[in-house]
Amino acid sequence: MGQIASQSQLRMAFLRWALVFVPLVLLLGIASGWVANSGYGNPWFDALQKPSFMPPGWVFGAVWTVLYVLMGFALALIVSARGARGRQAAIALFAVQLVLNLGWSPLFFAFHQVTAALALILILVLAVALTIWRFWRIRPVAGLLLLPYLAWLILASALNYEIMRLNPDAESLAPGRARTQISL
Repeated sequence: MGQIASQSQLRMAFLRWALVFVPLVLLLGIASGWVANSGYGNPWFDALQKPSFMPPGWVFGAVWTVLYVLMGFALALIVSARGARGRQAAIALFAVQLVLNLGWSPLFFAFHQVTAALALILILVLAVALTIWRFWRIRPVAGLLLLPYLAWLILASALNYEIMRLNPDAESLAPGRARTQISL
């Protein structure tokens, strides 16, 4: 029995999914960063040389909060688009990119694998681009909501690369240990 839903029913379905996915995605993102001791205040990270275009520490928390909220809303739009062609594939792509996203902070900040983290974030950029394309085909607004995320990931990739370039010994640097350079 195919019944057509009213605009208010569709809006309510979206809101119900948003009430689930916005906090879920946000909490998963926060948990990943917290478990990995991400950002400034991490002795290993503090000891690294940073690129000149590195934003202040507070920017990361603010930006990631907004991005995770946008991701949750984008996912809610797609999940609530029942019957849309390609919906399952779009949701699966979102799940893949989210797992990659949540894996980056522990890889970089906890395990100090700067090179592997760069490879991971480049794969993440591709996965997010594919997710945007799939979301756009179902609900263009959902694709648009992920564009700031893609832009931030491109900046994060450049930061990751520059940190790798500026700190060739980053993966072997012990947390909290001061580095000294002796020039002859």
